[in-house]
Amino acid sequence: MENKIQTAAALRRALGKKDAESVKAAASAKTYSARQLIASVLDEGTFAEIGAFVKRAPESEEFEGVICGYGAIDSRLVFIFAQDFYRMKGAFDDVQAKKICSLYELAIKNGAPVIGIFNSAGAVISEGVDALGAYGRVMNSVSKASGVIPQVAYVDGICAGSAAVIASMFDITVCVKDKSSVYVNPPTLLGGKNGSSEYASASGLVSKVYATEAEALGGIRNIVNYLPQNNMEGTVNEILTDDLNRLVDVSYVTGGDYDVKNVISAVADNASFVELSEEYAPEAVCALATIGGSVTGVVANQPKVNGGRLTPFGARKIAKFVSMCDSFAIPVLTFVDSEGFAIGEEYERMPFAAELSKLAYAYSTATTAKITVVLGNAFGGAFTLMGSKSLGADVAIALDSAKISIMSPRSAVAFLCNEKVAKKTREEVEANWAAENAAPVKAAVHGEIDDIIESAELRQRICAAISMLASKCGSVPERRHPNMPL
Repeated sequence: MENKIQTAAALRRALGKKDAESVKAAASAKTYSARQLIASVLDEGTFAEIGAFVKRAPESEEFEGVICGYGAIDSRLVFIFAQDFYRMKGAFDDVQAKKICSLYELAIKNGAPVIGIFNSAGAVISEGVDALGAYGRVMNSVSKASGVIPQVAYVDGICAGSAAVIASMFDITVCVKDKSSVYVNPPTLLGGKNGSSEYASASGLVSKVYATEAEALGGIRNIVNYLPQNNMEGTVNEILTDDLNRLVDVSYVTGGDYDVKNVISAVADNASFVELSEEYAPEAVCALATIGGSVTGVVANQPKVNGGRLTPFGARKIAKFVSMCDSFAIPVLTFVDSEGFAIGEEYERMPFAAELSKLAYAYSTATTAKITVVLGNAFGGAFTLMGSKSLGADVAIALDSAKISIMSPRSAVAFLCNEKVAKKTREEVEANWAAENAAPVKAAVHGEIDDIIESAELRQRICAAISMLASKCGSVPERRHPNMPL
């Protein structure tokens, strides 16, 4: 027994020495070591390591290049792994894969989120096909956890090849400007165009880019707090510190080219929200916010970008976000203000229809609470695809200044009576057509809109709808038998 205790003590000293070397090397590079990153993300003193003494070879002086364990964020359990670039450059191999997969098994059993910190020079080349199989096993673990527990990836340095594939499988991926590098093919092969965090953000590969490591670590804590522990926990509810019935001033929505983020800020508790994939498809906005004390996923057209028209990129962005929210029973609030579909041959080649179909699938298959508000224009297929009643919205309302029709007044007048309209009267004819055919009351009469409200009531009506749908069940409760009359 004495020898075993001495051996454990010796291992602990050796591990402490390697950690000190990592901290020193990271300090020289003006960054954090893997263990420092973990300590910064988690509540102080809560980290407990798993597989601390695992080595690539028993006789080796080096410990495996990934640190795994669990701890807490604001007293909620989370699991975390961090590749240590200053331990053999975080090189990926079969042993590292086993540590990560073991962590995932525990995370799924305990129903708690996983945070993955990526920073590795790549696979151990000498392992050959074993390294390829190791990547596959981690991908399998991430896939099994998808939709069961939230997964947040943080790219702290290099995340290349198959590692980039793994990071993109996570629900949310975070990067640091001028530090993170995410790519499949090395930038040297493509003239240096790819790889940067800005490039990855613009292409939709990462969800959030922060200016510094410190901001990224704080951002991860904030994002995790918006997410439930698992898919069975239900919507996250916070202590309400804002007035449910607070009136808002969003009268500017009639302007046509306003910033919809101001509307999100107006209805969110304390005007706070986290936008995801901001640089990708800016014509669509996706954000997490707390509204009336309940965490809510907010989807919106952005009128100031090409009239909020739907593009294949915007459709893809919204579909992925709605799907993530549905996985974890996060209510989806949709703000509609779109002049229809964007026009472009490059869109049709994507193909456009297939990307729009993903959007239709996302809304129609989602069983979470869905609330849709038509703020301004809702023309053509944009009205249908942006969370309409026909696609399964639980509540659909419109501002009294909204316009809903099969096409824009300008297009309708041009199509129906262009030759009969003089130039000086065109605006008047279009206004009359809009009043007669695009007023929200027409959609309400046909049951496509539940109510028409004044803009000042926007927050209180949304809060009421979220509260009403708090107990929404994806299926009809099973009954024992009907209650017969006396």
